[in-house]
Amino acid sequence: MLEKALAAGKHVYCEKPVAPTAAQGLALLRAAQRRGLKHGVVEDKIHLPGLQKLAALTKGGELGRVVGFRLEFGWWVFDGSAQPCQRPSWNYRAGGGGMILDMYPHWRYVIESIVGRIVSVASSAWIATPERIDEQGERYDVAVEDSAATLMELEGGAFGTIASSWATRVRRDDLLTLQVDGTKGSAIAGLHRCHVQSMADTPAITHFSVMKDIGADYRSGWIEAPPLASYRNPYRVGWEAFLRHVAAGAPLESDFAAGIRDVAFADACHRSMRERTWVALPPAGQV
Repeated sequence: MLEKALAAGKHVYCEKPVAPTAAQGLALLRAAQRRGLKHGVVEDKIHLPGLQKLAALTKGGELGRVVGFRLEFGWWVFDGSAQPCQRPSWNYRAGGGGMILDMYPHWRYVIESIVGRIVSVASSAWIATPERIDEQGERYDVAVEDSAATLMELEGGAFGTIASSWATRVRRDDLLTLQVDGTKGSAIAGLHRCHVQSMADTPAITHFSVMKDIGADYRSGWIEAPPLASYRNPYRVGWEAFLRHVAAGAPLESDFAAGIRDVAFADACHRSMRERTWVALPPAGQV
């Protein structure tokens, strides 16, 4: 569809992933460049209020040097037997489904915008629910992963993790949370809220007891980050940026090159799974 649009001389703004592989995305980028066409990819999650608050803290230096982070995402998706499945069946079929191709493009730009550039990954994934019922009431075998875990090294030496699953029950602040730990403090953001713990409010934990609960309240000492001055729909933010890019030539961060890096991250995770090893993520522009 994107190839047809570019061949027809159209500027293109598309959902992620821009293509099934980074190589295919690069072919689209070159086709757009040859024709002098504008191009963009939806990267909406970075504009969520919780993540905007977290980004302000990391970019403002309030957390100090980043020493680690973790991103957790997911919920329980029913298989269709006890209750209807809350996601379409294509999510679980080959040719476009799978947790990594569907969601990891989001995690790439979120992590690199807020925490730092990813330089290498070690990934694993699995099928937690092997059989599901589709929209027609027919049973089918799940062909792609519904759960994935990734360890990442960032430029500068910090490490972090991603845990994403459609087979987990939620007992955390939100369906998506990103915690960043730094030398001066830590912050954890959900879709809308963000909480911070400074060095001064960090408890001096010295031990735990194997015999009894010591009664510590680990949620105390965290304060909610101040609200944003204004908030707009994240999809609208991206759409308006693309329109300004087309009409006035304004710079656009989420172009096809950014979308290709999103897919390159998923590609690297897939390769790490196949080879059971660490895989380097090339610098932007070198995919």
